[in-house]
Amino acid sequence: MPIQSLHIGMQVRHPQYGVGVVKALTDLTANISFDDARRTIVPASSELTPAEPTAAVSELQVPLSNFIRETAHAVVEALGLEKDETIVQGIANRWQRGTLVLRPADASVQAKEVPLETFFHKIVMIRNNLRVLEQKVNASDKLTDADKFELQQYITRCYGSLTTFNILFKKKEDHFLRLVASVPAFASARSSAERVPSLPLPMSSARFRPRVSKE
Repeated sequence: MPIQSLHIGMQVRHPQYGVGVVKALTDLTANISFDDARRTIVPASSELTPAEPTAAVSELQVPLSNFIRETAHAVVEALGLEKDETIVQGIANRWQRGTLVLRPADASVQAKEVPLETFFHKIVMIRNNLRVLEQKVNASDKLTDADKFELQQYITRCYGSLTTFNILFKKKEDHFLRLVASVPAFASARSSAERVPSLPLPMSSARFRPRVSKE
C-alpha cells in the first residue's frame, strides 16, 4: 500500500499485528498504534491494507469518509445551504445582535424574545428551499407547461409574502423578488429553454424569469 494513501487517524490492517490507527507519517514510514504496541511500519513493503471502507475515483483511492465529506460539502455549496456563521454575515449591520420581540396586547402575558440571527437563519432557509423547489419545477420533464406556470404562480406569491423581510438582508441581490409573468411569455421562454441542455443553475439565477412586470 503506497504511503500517499495513508492519513493521520486512518484505520489500517497489518497481516501480523492486526488493526491499528495511523498516528504519524514520514516520507517512507508510518507510525501505527496497534492493540499490543505502537510500531513503525513501511507501508510499501508490509502488505498493509485499509481497515475502513474506501472509494476509488478516477484511479485515485481515498477513504470513503473523506469522499463523502467532500461530496456533501460540494452539494451544500451548490444548493446555497450556508452554514450558520455564513448566514449571519448576510444580515444587515443594524440588525446584528438584535432581538425580535413578540409582545401580546394582554400585559399579563409574557413577551417572547427571539435573537434576530436565529430568525434570520429561518428566513434564509425558507428562501433557499423556495429556490430549490422552483428549480426542480422548471427542470421537471413530467409537468406540462401549464402545470409549471401554475406552480410558478404559487411560488411567486410565496416570494411576495416574504418581501417584508428584505429589510433584514445586507445585499439587495439576496432579497425576495415578487414578479408577475404572463402566460404567453412563459410559454415562449419555455420553448427557448427546451433547446438548451438542462444544467444546474447558480442560486443567484435559479428563479425562472420570463418577461416580467413589477406590480
